[in-house]
Amino acid sequence: MCGIIGYIGNKNARTILLDGLKRLEYRGYDSAGIALITENRLKVFKKAGKISNLESIVPQELSSSVGIGHTRWATHGKPDDVNAHRHTDCSGKLAVVHNGIIENYQELKKELEKKGHRFSSSTDTEVIAHLLEEEAKNKGFVKGFFSAVSKLKGSFAIVAISLENPDRLLCARKDSPLVIGIGEGESFVASDVPAFLQFTRKVVFLEDFQIAIVKKDSVEIYEFSGKRINFSPVVVQWNLAQAEKAGFKHFMLKEIYEQPRAVADTISANKELFLKNDVFDKNFNKIQIVACGTSYYAGLVGKFYFETFARIPTEVDYASEYRYRNPVVDKDTLV
Repeated sequence: MCGIIGYIGNKNARTILLDGLKRLEYRGYDSAGIALITENRLKVFKKAGKISNLESIVPQELSSSVGIGHTRWATHGKPDDVNAHRHTDCSGKLAVVHNGIIENYQELKKELEKKGHRFSSSTDTEVIAHLLEEEAKNKGFVKGFFSAVSKLKGSFAIVAISLENPDRLLCARKDSPLVIGIGEGESFVASDVPAFLQFTRKVVFLEDFQIAIVKKDSVEIYEFSGKRINFSPVVVQWNLAQAEKAGFKHFMLKEIYEQPRAVADTISANKELFLKNDVFDKNFNKIQIVACGTSYYAGLVGKFYFETFARIPTEVDYASEYRYRNPVVDKDTLV
């Protein structure tokens, strides 16, 4: 899963964002990016590959006290510089980072294009930025954010910043984790606690269908409906190693407990495939699963289920070997 980090306070946001992204590297990613508000401008940097690639293009002397960052694992659009997160609107005054899947992004994109919006990437996340721009035209940044979030379908953890409202981060969560860190005269937002644990242990875990307005010295939480919610921060006692394991004794135990969410995320990310009856109505004579590592073992489980319940012969191959052999596949093989 991708990583999110946001900061607002009095320290150097460049350093905090880059360090936060490095602490989230265990989540896996193929590109990274940050957006900083500085000198009345929104400056954005993004790069495919390692965070060190991104770090090399962000000027060390850059001064900013608010920004957002993201490590991306591609779902919509190939992993490259253009599709890397953060994404901006047409005006270049709004920036957004996002984890999850926006299921109705194609419909929203068509509607926004009819209204004159121009897209530079093939990601579902960029739709959020343009939708927020559209909703904020007459409603302002905060009310526009509430309105934009209400139109999204799917799973998401979103953090947005605005050049015209540089004193706040806006956040929303539905089916994708997001946590707020409360410091002394500074606040953090992240997909996981390790991103900011060195600065504060006082945290608020956002729940599904909640929106947060995060300032350097205050946090407000609302339901999507607009109703304000009372909350009490908790103090995490984990050290950094424990935080990466979400408090579990070891990674294996953590991953066991993550299985229900992982299955739900997988189905959500591939909902169109699961819902397209024409895919599975077709009379396939064979199923070919291509995978590596733990995915290979998951493929063996898939082979068991496909053959047991669908009665379709299924083969599982290592991807690194499959590409070099001459497999027997035809138009009636599902790969």
